[in-house]
Amino acid sequence: MTAQIRPAMAVCPGCVAAPNEAVEQAPTEARLALSLPTIHCQACISTVERGLNALPGIHSARVNLTLKRALIEADPDLRAADLIPVLADLGFEAHELDLASLATTDSDRAGRELLMRLAVAGFASMNVMLLSVSVWSGAADATRDMFHWISAAIAFPAVIFAGQPFFKNAWSALRVGRLNMDVPIVLALVLALVTSLWETSLSGEHAYFDAALTLTFFLLAGRYLDYRTRAVARSAAEELAALEVPRAIRMEDGVEVETAVADLAIGDLILVRPGGRMPVDGVIATGQSELDRSLLTGETLPVFAEAGTQVSAGEVNLTGPLVVRAEAVGEDTSLHRMADLVAIAESGRSRYTSLADNAAKLYAPGVHILSALAFVGWYLYTFDLRMALNIAAAVLIITCPCALGLAVPAVTTAASGRLFKRGMLIKHSTALERLAGVDTVVFDKTGTLTAGTPQLENLAEFSRTDLEIALALAESSAHPLSRALTQAARGAGITPAEVTNLQERPGFGTEGEYQGRCVRLGRAAWVGADQGNQTAAWLDLGAGAPRGFLFHDALRPGAVEAVANLHAAGKEVLLISGDTTGAVADLAARLGIGNWLAEALPQDKAKRIQLLTDQGKKVLMVGDGLNDTAALTEAHVSISPASALDAARVASDIVLLGQDLEPIAEACTVAQKATKRIRENFRIATLYNVIAVPLAIAGFATPLIAALAMSTSSITVSLNALRLK
Repeated sequence: MTAQIRPAMAVCPGCVAAPNEAVEQAPTEARLALSLPTIHCQACISTVERGLNALPGIHSARVNLTLKRALIEADPDLRAADLIPVLADLGFEAHELDLASLATTDSDRAGRELLMRLAVAGFASMNVMLLSVSVWSGAADATRDMFHWISAAIAFPAVIFAGQPFFKNAWSALRVGRLNMDVPIVLALVLALVTSLWETSLSGEHAYFDAALTLTFFLLAGRYLDYRTRAVARSAAEELAALEVPRAIRMEDGVEVETAVADLAIGDLILVRPGGRMPVDGVIATGQSELDRSLLTGETLPVFAEAGTQVSAGEVNLTGPLVVRAEAVGEDTSLHRMADLVAIAESGRSRYTSLADNAAKLYAPGVHILSALAFVGWYLYTFDLRMALNIAAAVLIITCPCALGLAVPAVTTAASGRLFKRGMLIKHSTALERLAGVDTVVFDKTGTLTAGTPQLENLAEFSRTDLEIALALAESSAHPLSRALTQAARGAGITPAEVTNLQERPGFGTEGEYQGRCVRLGRAAWVGADQGNQTAAWLDLGAGAPRGFLFHDALRPGAVEAVANLHAAGKEVLLISGDTTGAVADLAARLGIGNWLAEALPQDKAKRIQLLTDQGKKVLMVGDGLNDTAALTEAHVSISPASALDAARVASDIVLLGQDLEPIAEACTVAQKATKRIRENFRIATLYNVIAVPLAIAGFATPLIAALAMSTSSITVSLNALRLK
């Protein structure tokens, strides 16, 4: 008997509508995703889709301009790495995305729940306001009571449902014996509903149902604005994290098997192709190549590696295939030891108290005491429990921190929107407040102040013939120095010479034959030259002494302007790098940074930040490598570029999306203005209370006055925040 195979549930709606045969064939297809950060119009979409669909093995390719992403269905043996060069030829930058990581970014349950509660509060408040208009217009007796009972039927379930975020936060604080801003909010809402219900049952003139719903609506609006501000940063950061594809190639009896990095074990033989990143700590079993350790140690010079060389997770293999025997995987790798440093540093950041929390410590007990005094005073004056309770409730309602609740998120949203336009994403809720107090800025070198890519500086010293030979050799190699030489020579109009028998010697360079002579381009020791202190690729023409093509690490756009603007703003600027003394000193001189430290280990960077903090400095750390993660977390506030490793982006408070560093100085200015606006909003809210509270205590706070006063203060706070735009 043949067993029936039930088709798996499709992940996309389109697959659900497809015939069963299509679903059954789905496992035979590869689903790939590519990030396309440089596309910007319909023409880009058409070019990319035509280019990809024209390739053999591609079943379909669709581009989403909003997400700047391409989704491709292709033959199972096709890899994203095969498509990236094709798109590069079309003029588009492309990076592979991990679909498993992207799947987690599509869930926005918290945001949807907040928006749904906001909609319920808004709809309910509009209906109760309509009923209240009739009461304010003169409805009396049975008509007024009917409108109050209808308002109660709307308000109670609406507030209970929509106000759940406040109820939960208040209970969490009270359960551990402390107060936060949500405690007076909840108390005001509960008292407003209870006293209003009591007044309605006694045919009283005043009810606060509309005020309770209006409060809930405004406070939820502030909470949603705050959520959306950070959600944008989180989703972008997750998209960037998806650029790290967690796969490795394990050798099993000579067969290459693609395996998840999490499934690797000690003793496994892992193939790392040129351009690949080491997934584990281990030792090279076979092969010769050069390693790029810049993201780990900050060194710009590639390091020669052969059988027996120790390697660490995160290092990049440059030229030749390597087989690595795993000696440490998962939590035992050097990456995990670095994560321990980050965990220790993280505890220091968690001690920062936000302006809103500081305000809550003063505001919450003050409001409760004032309301209690109003109740006691009126009861002793009139011995009328009903009147005393109504006035106490009115004091709580009119002093409910609606304006204070909006003060921070309104400003944060405006400031984050301004910085987002400049290519900066704010990840942490208190990042702007901490950034405003910065007086010292520490930069990493490689990949942060510099692009991490070599740039040829002495092209003019070579004859055209020498350049033609060098270009022919360089084009046969994927080494970073060869690519930089190729780009510079092609840009100068050089064409390659007729060099035959081209062969790349992994770890050494490229050689070939030109007019019967052996010519080489590669390492100094291979061609018999003295390396010196500067990064160089040496050309040996088979006659005469080898000559060196000299390279320096290209500065990131805006690096000079960022340092100059920070100096102009009165901030101290330091450079701390794991690179060699000569390279760090040269860069510091080019940028005008007088205080620098070279050959620093990850723990050295973190200790230096801690020392500056102990001296009373508020440090901003800007870095991108694994060796920067502890320092990024130890600092008062931190920034990492989008090109940084995932660990660095997670450790940082702000992500710099573009290549330009110039917005860093502007971010400090915007943060100072934002903090100033927050304090102004607190003063506005305080002034509102100074005026409104006496009215409430005197018994003049009708529901209309309370609602209008609260709305006016909230709108004023929001308008003040928008000045940042």
